[in-house]
Amino acid sequence: MIKESLLNPDDAQQKYKVDAGDYFMRYIPAGATFRFVDLEGNQAADTLFYNAHNPAERYSATDTIREQGNVYLTAGSQLRSNENNIMLEIVADTCGRHDTLGGACATESNTVRYDLEKRCMHACRDSWMLAIAEHPEFGLDKRDISHNINFFMNVPVTQAGGLTFEDGISAPGKYVEMKAEMDLIVLISNCPQLNNPCNGYNPTPINVLVWEA
Repeated sequence: MIKESLLNPDDAQQKYKVDAGDYFMRYIPAGATFRFVDLEGNQAADTLFYNAHNPAERYSATDTIREQGNVYLTAGSQLRSNENNIMLEIVADTCGRHDTLGGACATESNTVRYDLEKRCMHACRDSWMLAIAEHPEFGLDKRDISHNINFFMNVPVTQAGGLTFEDGISAPGKYVEMKAEMDLIVLISNCPQLNNPCNGYNPTPINVLVWEA
């Protein structure tokens, strides 16, 4: 569902540019609103959410899909944890829908999907692991990498129940905006993937804007 935001980007207290292949890892307090902006179109922002005070509680695709009765995320979607608590709500969305099934690229999946020579290519799981290693203050380790959301990514479900990676449906300047319902750790890998059409084979930057409560 397309829904414009009423917030002015110039009023955001925090602004970050996340290059393709880079990560973003920040604490976002309850009540804050934050926006991901697809600067050049068809980028994929692979994102994980954790309860900042208990990282064992984290975003759950299973609980979110079950409670909302929809495999796609858009304005009005409430993102739930593995304890079925509401972590955040999408309050504005100019893209239309976001994937919560396709998972994140890894060196192993690059090998299986594409070719043995693709194994050495950078992947989202590498970015997450680098973020965890460089920010031990958040208390995360490899076991905490689980369900993620692929913001701006187009992964249709086929009639046979399979998944396909298709051309993106986003465009330059499209955004998704969320309100935190609990204190969060937000971990993004701005996808470096060069092998599927989700980003037109051209990874590009995103912006992250935060309006404090």
